[in-house]
Amino acid sequence: MIITLSHISKSYPSKAILTDVSLSINEKEKVAIIGLNGSGKTTLLNIISKEMTPDEGDVFYGGKITVRSLKQHAFENEDISVKEVFEQSMAKIVALEKQLNHVLNQVSKHPEDEKLLLKLSTLQHEFEDMGGYHIQSTMETMLTKMGFSKEVLSQSIHTFSQGQKTRLALASLLLSYPDVLILDEPTNHLDIEMIEWLEGFLVTYPKTILFVSHDRRFIDKVATDIIEIEYEKTTSFKGNYSSYQKAKVKMLEKMQSAYHRQQKDIERLEALIEKFRYKRSKAAFAQSKIKYLERMDRVDAPKQGSKAMTFSFNPYIKGGKEVLLVSSLKIGYDRPLHTLDLTLRRGQRIAIVGKNGVGKSTLLRTLVNEIPPLSGEFLYGHQIHWAYFDQNHAQLNSNKLVIEELWDEYPQLDHHQIRTVLAQFLFTQEDVFKSVSACSGGERVRLSLAKMMLKRANLLILDEPTNHLDIPAKEALEAALLSYTGSILFVSHDRYFIDKVSTAVLTLDEHTSTLTEMIHNQEQEDMNDELKELRVQAHQERKAVQKSLKQKEKRIKELEQLIQESEAHLEVLRDYRYEPEYYHDFSKMEKLNAQIDEQHNVIAQYVHEWEALSLEMEEGEKNDKNI
Repeated sequence: MIITLSHISKSYPSKAILTDVSLSINEKEKVAIIGLNGSGKTTLLNIISKEMTPDEGDVFYGGKITVRSLKQHAFENEDISVKEVFEQSMAKIVALEKQLNHVLNQVSKHPEDEKLLLKLSTLQHEFEDMGGYHIQSTMETMLTKMGFSKEVLSQSIHTFSQGQKTRLALASLLLSYPDVLILDEPTNHLDIEMIEWLEGFLVTYPKTILFVSHDRRFIDKVATDIIEIEYEKTTSFKGNYSSYQKAKVKMLEKMQSAYHRQQKDIERLEALIEKFRYKRSKAAFAQSKIKYLERMDRVDAPKQGSKAMTFSFNPYIKGGKEVLLVSSLKIGYDRPLHTLDLTLRRGQRIAIVGKNGVGKSTLLRTLVNEIPPLSGEFLYGHQIHWAYFDQNHAQLNSNKLVIEELWDEYPQLDHHQIRTVLAQFLFTQEDVFKSVSACSGGERVRLSLAKMMLKRANLLILDEPTNHLDIPAKEALEAALLSYTGSILFVSHDRYFIDKVSTAVLTLDEHTSTLTEMIHNQEQEDMNDELKELRVQAHQERKAVQKSLKQKEKRIKELEQLIQESEAHLEVLRDYRYEPEYYHDFSKMEKLNAQIDEQHNVIAQYVHEWEALSLEMEEGEKNDKNI
């Protein structure tokens, strides 16, 4: 174990985040931490990276290991150059190089020393693994993959935008080569090409990685293990995200089955105790079952999961077949970024992809008249009404409350209707009176989607709509867009989302644009089919178990009735002992005693069978819980 968390708890003034969490992380594991927004993912990473102290519990590290994370404000001094930042990050390689040169010097003096030769070989191997023999080219490659030219090495950090600083911080962190690499949403501010490169880098990274991401494709490619945070607890799963999905389906089915079986078992035992606890002959038997119930490890009822968004986009009118015509449209600001032609037809869902800076968001802002085109034209079709989702949420007023933001735009709706819409987007109770300025990124996305839904447009123009959304929220948005009968033009770097939603992909590069009809990801479709099959299989297995249990329960009830009747008959036989007809007749008394003995044996057989069946059910309960 490289890191062990023992009974960790962490609370904030408003709520508990982690409660009695214990888990272990092994060397070379690549662990994705998943869960709803606000569930405690970042808190867990901060505790592991020593940036936060838990309220209770301990964190143990295996030996002298380096643990480094991508902090939100990564550069303490922004006046230094990119090269200086990178060299500071690579201090471990520089120190190793000094050690290597020292050992080389010793070997030159003592070439026969096997210990020195072995140490030299080990250091050379480690130095090579860390890229020590080509530091300059490593720095330049890292810059290129993060979307920079090598010339920026001499440029000061403060001259870059916030998104560029985030990418430089990520590059700097990767160059530091820690034993435990901690990444919180590493794909933010990366285009698809950068994300795919980062996946390859992390897959071959020979040490431990802990990361938080809502990018399902990224998790699938990188993770070897999943830790899910839910209801202040953690659950570990082996494998990637696809494996987790399958395992979670099976786990929930088994939990549900185990809970129902135990509840029925408890009801049966309590009924049996009531029947026999006041009978002298069966008081001990009833007492044993009371003690069993007290010792029973109760199975909790499976929680149904946090409430998900449930909404749909319904166009007010259908609109024309030709939704948007773009002709020789030149977009940009002080210089042209791109020139393109495009025809969008009713029902099409076109994803716009390309490198950062190529003009994807600029195209959308041009189409919604936020910036003028440099030349060319675009024309919307007959009765086409669009709604625009701005990734920066510039249309939200930070000075308003959540309920005001929606109600002021749609004053024709009454209080109940506004609250109902907000509840669809998970704004309930006091959440609706929260200031927009105090909303998280995910809450702003949900509020913007609520406003867009009420607009009832037949064309949705979306700029990075999945940013800040957790996985359940993304799935809800996907479902809404797939059932939408209008047209969609959207920018996204989320490959899973693109594969799921789009019917075509418009790829922008520096000079040309290419529209490709979408062939939906067969692997993902197969995965969805497999999950459906798993659910069906789990349901069938559960039905088979329930059928067997019903048979056992039926027999147990029969036995309980037989025991009760036999006990009553035994009491009648015992009462005969006090009748003159029997205690004056030795022969009759002898036969009566034989009948009493026989009745005892019958009851004993019934009880033995009842206990055997009860034990089978108890063992089944334990086995099911441990699977």
